[in-house]
Amino acid sequence: MPIDATLPYDDDNVFARLLRGEIPSTRVYEDEWAVAFHDIAPHAPIHVLVVPRGPYVSWDDFSAHASTEEIAGFVRAVGSVARTMGLVEPGYRLLANTGPNGGQEVPHLHVHLFGGGPLGPMLAR
Repeated sequence: MPIDATLPYDDDNVFARLLRGEIPSTRVYEDEWAVAFHDIAPHAPIHVLVVPRGPYVSWDDFSAHASTEEIAGFVRAVGSVARTMGLVEPGYRLLANTGPNGGQEVPHLHVHLFGGGPLGPMLAR
């Protein structure tokens, strides 16, 4: 069920619990700004989620409230994960859902990295 990205941050959301180590994940990257792990229900041959360590509900919340260091660190983490996973060539897709119309299901900012094969159209037609 999509969530309202304007709601206050919920410390008990699944990604907050994963960041605290309460839920296991197959991590492929972590630093002081972000953690990346394989999606448990992949939609592409390679499907990795990159999650900032800070308590941000959505891209909008992050872009409005994160520090310059957090933003730079997170964006660099996404790029590093893409390179490490071998997604740069022949290409990949980034996706960040925000709010109910965007299909956001977890109230913690996360970026999906899809790759490993042709991905088809961006939106269902």
